[in-house]
Amino acid sequence: MHKVTPLVADLLEFIAMDGCTDEQFDEMALRLFAHQFAANQPFQSFCRLRGVNVRSVKSWADIPAVPIDAFKALPLRCEAPADTDRIFMTSGTTRGGSTRGQHFHPLLDVYDLSMTRNFAQRFMRGTERMPMGILFPDEVAMPNSSLAHYLDLAKSAFGSNGASHTFVTPQGMDLDGLWAALAAAERSGEPYALLGASFSFVHVIDALRQQGRTFKLPPGSRILDTGGYKGQSRELPLDAFYSELSQALGVPRMHCTNMYGMTELSTQFYDDGNAVVPSVKSGPHWIRSRLVDPVTGRTVPAGERGILVHCDLANFNSVTTILTEDVGLDAEGGFLLLGRAEGVEAKGCSLAVEEFVRATAA
Repeated sequence: MHKVTPLVADLLEFIAMDGCTDEQFDEMALRLFAHQFAANQPFQSFCRLRGVNVRSVKSWADIPAVPIDAFKALPLRCEAPADTDRIFMTSGTTRGGSTRGQHFHPLLDVYDLSMTRNFAQRFMRGTERMPMGILFPDEVAMPNSSLAHYLDLAKSAFGSNGASHTFVTPQGMDLDGLWAALAAAERSGEPYALLGASFSFVHVIDALRQQGRTFKLPPGSRILDTGGYKGQSRELPLDAFYSELSQALGVPRMHCTNMYGMTELSTQFYDDGNAVVPSVKSGPHWIRSRLVDPVTGRTVPAGERGILVHCDLANFNSVTTILTEDVGLDAEGGFLLLGRAEGVEAKGCSLAVEEFVRATAA
């Protein structure tokens, strides 16, 4: 069993704070960078190829961003493997690839605190517990899924006991059980929360339409979707998706929250509802983002779209700073998520992966 090191203890304290200054963020980012540079050999090789070392990094924005597909190329970890590690794996569905990225967690204390602190503020908004329905398999069925763990944690930490259930089993979605829970919520007048993968909600919308029924969940009810469609359902434009979701379940679009996260991060981003799309996404004080040109790695000029780079301090055992394949645009209070990189931008991301592999093979 891995013990909490002094660095991790300080990181837990940092996440538990109510906020931080730029200087405090940089101080923790640089401590983590020094640790990862020393203990994560592939990352150190990548940094050296870039001409970067501990002395040359002055702020979080100077930390080389590791391309997200590097998690598929080889293990990115600081601590030695142990039988107690939790390994979250990517779905392997993006860009048609079959190789699955792996994110190693020697302990889940940091991930869980990151999730619960952020979720309490952004989704629960002052409500301690409420009845919850989960539209995704649990982590017994999917032990390597970060989303399964995230949703199980949401249910156990914030769901009302006895009134919170998972409606997706290895046999499929329990629509009868879901309809019964939604009908009970309608009758009770108590706010209800429904959380799950975006594609699960499309199946719910389609099933309700086929049966010619809708629900009107009580005021204060809310919805959280995440993860897109991944070939698991028909795809819907964002505006149509939230309109149909709102009409089917009677939850205003302003109370339909989208969570943006990924296996390779330990922190999630949220919006404040989807009355207008695309919505502004933002994160807590322990994660920072910037937009870059994937070919040069430089921050793009203000007002221009670029590829999102996230510096997630909760990623203590892998690498804090990740080059995604997501296109974004700066917006007041956060960023707009514009979709996956295509064309030149996608090529730039691929070149970054090639550079990483070349560095680690040298």
